[in-house]
Amino acid sequence: MAPPVPSAEPHEEAAFEQPAPERPLPSQEEAAPDAPAEEPAQLRKSTQPQFRLQAKITGLERTGKKDPILRFDVHTNLPRFRTTQYRDVRRLHSEFIKLAEHLISANPEALVPAVPPPLTSAGAGTDEDESRVKALMQRWFNYVCGSEALMMDDEMVLFVESDFGYSPLVKRKQPATGVRRKILKQFAPPPDDTPELADARPTVKLFYLGTMDAGHKVDKLVKARRGLGLAESDYGVKLGRMHVQEPHPGLANAYKKLGRVVQAVGDYHAAQATAEATTIGDPFQHHSQDAFIVKETLTNRQILIREFLQAQEVTRGKLNSADRLKASSSVRREKVDEAIAALDEARENELQLYNKTSRVTRNLVQERRKWFDRTATDLRMEIREFVLREIEAERRTLALLESVRGDIRSIDGTGGLSRLGREAHPVGRRTSLAASQGPKGDAWSGAPRRSDATSRTASGSFVAKVPEEGDGDEGQDAAGSVHGGAGAAGAGAAGLVGLEEDDEDRVDARNAASRLATSTF
Repeated sequence: MAPPVPSAEPHEEAAFEQPAPERPLPSQEEAAPDAPAEEPAQLRKSTQPQFRLQAKITGLERTGKKDPILRFDVHTNLPRFRTTQYRDVRRLHSEFIKLAEHLISANPEALVPAVPPPLTSAGAGTDEDESRVKALMQRWFNYVCGSEALMMDDEMVLFVESDFGYSPLVKRKQPATGVRRKILKQFAPPPDDTPELADARPTVKLFYLGTMDAGHKVDKLVKARRGLGLAESDYGVKLGRMHVQEPHPGLANAYKKLGRVVQAVGDYHAAQATAEATTIGDPFQHHSQDAFIVKETLTNRQILIREFLQAQEVTRGKLNSADRLKASSSVRREKVDEAIAALDEARENELQLYNKTSRVTRNLVQERRKWFDRTATDLRMEIREFVLREIEAERRTLALLESVRGDIRSIDGTGGLSRLGREAHPVGRRTSLAASQGPKGDAWSGAPRRSDATSRTASGSFVAKVPEEGDGDEGQDAAGSVHGGAGAAGAGAAGLVGLEEDDEDRVDARNAASRLATSTF
């Protein structure tokens, strides 16, 4: 029988008699301590200085098709910066992308927003393009500089203080890349004690795919509308040339005027396509890129949880090996030291992964809420701007088409093409030549426009509403029926407010048929 090893026995007992406690997965409940524990933390926060990092975009420089240069000022009180103010810092747009890629890899607990593109659909060199690029980059700066995790990154100091040609000093990679990442995505997600983050990834993935598909459809819409504008412009030119061979003077004048109007409508549609691509197409593409980054960040957390579970398995295996070694009849010093070192290393690795997973989970819960609120707010603003631009474009087009009504009706004495083959109505029953688009609103709408709508749209540039033609009760009834009960002759938009509801203003099948029968198009 081998003699016992006296020096190894106490060491062995100390290491083997304390089994590693089974650590649960980090959850949101662990991230939120009890109220008594929060009070000292709040007192410590009040005594600590409030660190801040502020950046303001001051200019945008373009040189042909090269990478644009962004100028900005920085104000900070972080101790790692050499000074508190930096004036006229210049960085290429590609350098912003390098910084964002580093922040994504080095800060798995933060949701880094996607860098806006250096060019919008408004076109390089236009005022709208410059203002949009500066506003989007300022919004990106505000979020990055407002995040406690991102502002403390060492690369922020290098990004601000580098003279020229910034490049990340430490290049970090994702926890899993290439084929291994694709294989891990095929597996079922690991057990997660934080349902808020577990349910977030499928939602973000659907949003990513939906915005990407919507962006592609908007691109098709823009392409089709631009084609429509080109076709209308060509048709307007050909229609205007028909007045040369037309012997009838009224019809020749109508051809000439209508050709110009159709050509202008084509130009309006081309401008409307550009506005659609700028107001809703570009935001969809940006939100798709942003959602992809969020999805990959949540995937990194799942990979981290998987590594933590594997570390727990390794620790249990090392502990079982140590238990078997302890129960053996002959114990050698080398095997004991080796087992203790392996067990300590496994426990240390498990503890590090546990702390990292807890920190990532705690911060991502807050980041997810902020990202959801920020994305919803941005989408509402972008959809509102898109709708206003669409309304403005349609009102411009309608006002332009109405400007040629007089020339169409003056082709002959009976009203020209406005009758569409019907009998010649008396003058009092013909539709008014008043412009439907005015600063007070749409004449065919039953509600007056709000007072602040004039400043939000370009409706002030349209032709103002003029008194309607016709006199007598019959003409007034016809005008009121055409404009949805907008009032009698000469009443204008002021009569809309005090108009009493009567039988003619009821919306039912009989009134609709009556109004349709007396309307001209």
